[in-house]
Amino acid sequence: MLKNIPKILSPDLVYTLMSMGHGDEIVLADANFPSVANNDNVIRADGHNIPELLDAILTLMPLDRYNDWQVALMEPVPGDVAPDVWNTYKDVISSHEGEYETSLIERFEFYRHTTKTFAVVATGETAAYGNIILKKGVI
Repeated sequence: MLKNIPKILSPDLVYTLMSMGHGDEIVLADANFPSVANNDNVIRADGHNIPELLDAILTLMPLDRYNDWQVALMEPVPGDVAPDVWNTYKDVISSHEGEYETSLIERFEFYRHTTKTFAVVATGETAAYGNIILKKGVI
């Protein structure tokens, strides 16, 4: 055991966060997201919701202040609404990072984008459009 590492973060996830460099991206994917189909580096976090993982990850990982956006979300298709969990994400991220910029990415472009991210964390989040991409910054 190590001190000050949130218990929710598995050894594989901590290793991944440590392996990422400035500008690399990690996806926290909801339970419906095709994680394995979209990325070769999938870390399982079944049974965990994204807000609690997001909070734990942001205790260790800074967001990229040198990019136009630090966080990306899957844009709801016309007729669908943004999930309530986005407000929770905003509160969690703001508590760690203060102000930040968000990009909305069209659904199919979001899928294509995740094929190029460093890793996908497959979670148990059940909120539709609960997927979130974090861009790693520098200390």
